[in-house]
Amino acid sequence: MRSLIIALVLALPVMSQSPYEAIKAKDGQAHAASFVDAIKVNIRPELRSKLAPMVAAIRFAENGRKGREYGILHPRVKPTYRSQAGWCAATVQKNFDRWTKAGSKGDFITFLGNRYCPVGAENDPTGLNKHWTKNVRKLFLSLQKPAR
Repeated sequence: MRSLIIALVLALPVMSQSPYEAIKAKDGQAHAASFVDAIKVNIRPELRSKLAPMVAAIRFAENGRKGREYGILHPRVKPTYRSQAGWCAATVQKNFDRWTKAGSKGDFITFLGNRYCPVGAENDPTGLNKHWTKNVRKLFLSLQKPAR
């Protein structure tokens, strides 16, 4: 519960900002530029305004330390902000495509959460993943302005 409260307090600056502005406020101008590049490289143009807020919401929900900002633990991902943002954006795009191909049944955030941050995962010994979908949904809804 303490982690959930901390995550929500840290997310307060996000409310009613564009994804770019929220990332800039949290991580600074250089990382905001990396965020924009990750979106441009990994998300198709017609979906950027829809999926960029999802990538930003994941950044705030994960709230990872340096090199793990987006919660990516895969060994092939370099511990850099750009690598984390890029892998996250690519994961969001790929899973959006999978969800669409499967008939867009159910909620996309729940679909993504089951893959990105599954409940019961070995790397989640304290069970915090159960809060991921709810936290990302709330953050995503607050970031509905299009990215730059």
